[in-house]
Amino acid sequence: MSASLSATPFSLSQSQGKPTYAVVGAGVVGLCVALEAQRQGYQVTLLDGNEPGRAASFGNAGYLATEVIEPLATPATVRNAPKLWLNPDGPVCIPFKYLAKALPWYAKFLKASSAQQAALGTQAISALNQCSQPAWQRTLADIGHAHLLIKAGNLVVWEDDRQKVAAHQLASKLQQHNVPCEVVEGQRLAELEPELSMQLSHAVYIPEIYRLSDPYEVCQALLQAFKERGGHFINEKVMSLQAATQHIEVHIPGHHHKFDHVSLCAGAWTQTLLEQVGINVPLEAERGYHLTYPKDQARIRHTILSADRRFVMSPLNSGLRVVGMSEIGGTELPPIEKRFSVLRKHTKALLPELFTPEEAQASEWMGHRPTLPDSLPIIDQHPRFPCLSFAFGHQHLGVTQAAITAELLLQKVAKRPTSVALRPYRVDRF
Repeated sequence: MSASLSATPFSLSQSQGKPTYAVVGAGVVGLCVALEAQRQGYQVTLLDGNEPGRAASFGNAGYLATEVIEPLATPATVRNAPKLWLNPDGPVCIPFKYLAKALPWYAKFLKASSAQQAALGTQAISALNQCSQPAWQRTLADIGHAHLLIKAGNLVVWEDDRQKVAAHQLASKLQQHNVPCEVVEGQRLAELEPELSMQLSHAVYIPEIYRLSDPYEVCQALLQAFKERGGHFINEKVMSLQAATQHIEVHIPGHHHKFDHVSLCAGAWTQTLLEQVGINVPLEAERGYHLTYPKDQARIRHTILSADRRFVMSPLNSGLRVVGMSEIGGTELPPIEKRFSVLRKHTKALLPELFTPEEAQASEWMGHRPTLPDSLPIIDQHPRFPCLSFAFGHQHLGVTQAAITAELLLQKVAKRPTSVALRPYRVDRF
């Protein structure tokens, strides 16, 4: 079928002498890639069957988790897995309806959990995270929204006073990776965060941590800037791709068009398109849950990470965001309602004064994090078709690493030296 440009959704995306670039996926990573491609002189089209910023990007904690430098795949995770799985209030759940399908992914996860692989993964995550906050500052300043990035700091908290050694170990590890922090307790902890339960024993305070005002608000600001700069958004699902040496053909329902370059940034939904161009990676959807309490209940000052309960609380413009849980469960299963109850229980334990009659107003959400067994994203080009590139699989760090990922990807596309060595994030590493 030949597409008539004057009659297709691609009509508005045509270049005026500029090379053309399509970004598939309008989450925070795709939006950052689209803007960066515009900065590099491309005429850019953004495609997604969903509203921009409404999938996994919508429901995260909204902070730049630059202190999270270890992959999930570590020897400690494997040792603790049975205890985590058997705990009814724990952070890990295996939906039995999906278990058989997930077994190959778990096998690769175990392989990636060796001490050597975990150490390499820590280096790779740390390398991206060290560049993440400056990249976000550049991105938001460029579109006139620098105020959407807020220096807030965070607290990793413990209720069990027997875990003070763990706090000091964490602080030491963070300091080795140039993350300023200190162990706090007693009056110092109460001064930092008066709303927290007095039952808390101690915490690691990390002051140089930034958060977004609200992840959806930031996505909308990125989208608006993209459109104002001549970008075109097509609210259609990409059905298929055809790769060639000099171009990539993108198919949406009823239409198709050739682009000089295409980047796949479709998160957990990238797999089908990858298979069409000869790429097979162990990408899974890690389901995460959140509650958002009304804005007037968001009284905490910092992002709070519970080391005991493995969940996060973050004050956003939209309210108090409570995020947790990890389920390898694909993209089709419905939410497990019990997970929301567990989040409520955890929130009540740490913020006992929050639970007024208005607690029922908390909204519920479940989304799909794109996750690979080694916890590293893919930032790369197709080995045979360099006009096709990839940016996906950021797991829990999509918001954190979105801006730096976009800069690195466009550096690679332009055949320039990359500011971070990209070998750990290559698409053929599995």
